Amino acid sequence: MRKLGSHVVFRFFLSLGVSVLGGLLFTVIHTPIPWLLGPMVFMLLGSQVAKWPLMWPASIRDYGILIVGYSIGLTLTKEALHGILLQLPMMLLMTLLLIGLCVITAYIASKITDFDFPSLLVGSIPGGLSQMVSLAEEMKSINLTLVTFLQVTRLIMIVFCVPFLLFSPWFEGTAGGSLDHPFIDVATWGTLFPEILLYAPLCVAGAWVARKLRFPTAFMLGPMIVMCVVQLSTTMHTPSLPTSLLNVSQLMIGSHVGLMLKPEQLQRKTQTVTLAVMSSVLLIVGALGLSYLLMNVFSLSAATSLLSMAPGGMDQMSIMAHEVNADLSVVSGYQLFRILFIFFIVSSVLKMILVHMLKEKKADPSLQ
Repeated sequence: MRKLGSHVVFRFFLSLGVSVLGGLLFTVIHTPIPWLLGPMVFMLLGSQVAKWPLMWPASIRDYGILIVGYSIGLTLTKEALHGILLQLPMMLLMTLLLIGLCVITAYIASKITDFDFPSLLVGSIPGGLSQMVSLAEEMKSINLTLVTFLQVTRLIMIVFCVPFLLFSPWFEGTAGGSLDHPFIDVATWGTLFPEILLYAPLCVAGAWVARKLRFPTAFMLGPMIVMCVVQLSTTMHTPSLPTSLLNVSQLMIGSHVGLMLKPEQLQRKTQTVTLAVMSSVLLIVGALGLSYLLMNVFSLSAATSLLSMAPGGMDQMSIMAHEVNADLSVVSGYQLFRILFIFFIVSSVLKMILVHMLKEKKADPSLQ
């Protein structure tokens, strides 16, 4: 038993060292979002290329997301919430257009590959990795490995590509952003106290309540709601988090994302990898088009518009919004609306459609 425990501890500290090394290197070479991309890339290379026994507990990722949720909650002021309410019709339209693009992509892919349409559809919908994988697990006919790989590939490509798009010359909205954030800023930690001693337990409690209620992205949504309520109902000071703590949260999230891709589980590797990359590129291009429309309708910055529409994880998009000084409340509003819409409406509709398709397939042998 002691040997097993020591082995797990060794694997964790090896993984931590790899993640920190990745963050430091990406900081030195001035890449965008270094403490998210560095650990992600190094963990991916360490596990898939070097074949090291890396591991990263999901609970660490969850508390990294909780830190981001606290930061988003600080942006949800009365003015921000009013602005979000005014944009609800556009949020619905943009979400429907993005889902429509996913349906078309899955349908075309099903015609030119050997994969079935239901599996491709569930793998394409950007409704949160855990939610889509859970839906795939409930449906016996769905190819769970394919769904997981498509979802993870999309997430990794978006997390990696979007920062470079944001810091490119085409996006003027990042002008206020900086690549040179210090990792250690001890002086700013003092501004957290004593209020953080109250807010930290409240945010943890909010996350666990949201999880018990089966909310999507519970460790983000719980703290968001807690801090939003605190700001709207009290006059208490709500301190912003130090950059170094946000860097730590990026490392906690990026390390987990880097270990999610497992190509060795695929049966038709070349075809699946090509499909995953091409569909992800198409989604990114579609998000760029929708962000251009959003930018012109509401006079938002290019960065805010792209991060609002990018079909990635809400936590990663929010981290990027903070880095480039985009409107975090708008970005989180659009991302949250899409997650909730897909979780509560699209998932149910999708499940009914897939059950109907499965019954038709069983009734008509020519469809099998």
